[in-house]
Amino acid sequence: MEREIELRLVARLRAGDAAAFEVVYEAFRPRLFSFLVRLSRRRDAAEDLLEETWLRFMVHARDLSAETCLAAWLYTVARNLHASWCRSRALHEERISDLTPSWPAPAPGETPFESMARTETERRLEVALARLTLRDREVLLLVAADDLTPSEAASALGLTSEALRKRLQRARERLAAQMAAERATTEAKAS
Repeated sequence: MEREIELRLVARLRAGDAAAFEVVYEAFRPRLFSFLVRLSRRRDAAEDLLEETWLRFMVHARDLSAETCLAAWLYTVARNLHASWCRSRALHEERISDLTPSWPAPAPGETPFESMARTETERRLEVALARLTLRDREVLLLVAADDLTPSEAASALGLTSEALRKRLQRARERLAAQMAAERATTEAKAS
C-alpha cells in the first residue's frame, strides 16, 4: 500500500470512517490470515486470532497515531495474540496432562494445513518451516510470505532494522538446512 494512501486511511480511521475500515480489512485480511495459519498451523486458531485482531483494530482505530504503519500495527497485534494463544494452550495442555497422566497422547497426524501443500517442494518447505522455532518462522513469514518491508517487519517484531536483518539471515540459513535435511530424508525413503 502506498504511504500516501495509507496516511489518508489512517486519518479517516481516526475520524471514525467505517468505509476506511473496510478498505483496510480487504487489503490485509488475506495476508493476516495466511500469516496466522502458517504461524499456528491450525486453521481454527488462525480464524479466532484473526477475528480478535480485527476487533482490537476496530476498538483502537480512533487512537492510532497519524503516522501509523497499518501493516506493522496489524501484524504486531496478530503476533502478540498468537503468543498469548501459545502460552494459554501450553498451560491448558499442562493442566490436562496433570489430570490424566496415564492417557496416551494422540498420534501425530497430518494436519489440514499440511494436506493443502500439494507439490513436493511446497510440502518440504512447509515441513522445514514447521521444524523451525517460532522466532525463525515469524521473521520468514513476515518478510517472505507476507511481503512486509524490512522496516515494517522490524516494527511488527519490535526490532531494529539491523537486528531484523541478522535474524532473517539466520532464519534463512536454518530453513535451507531444514530443506536439505528433508530432501535427504525423502531421497532415503525412496531408495
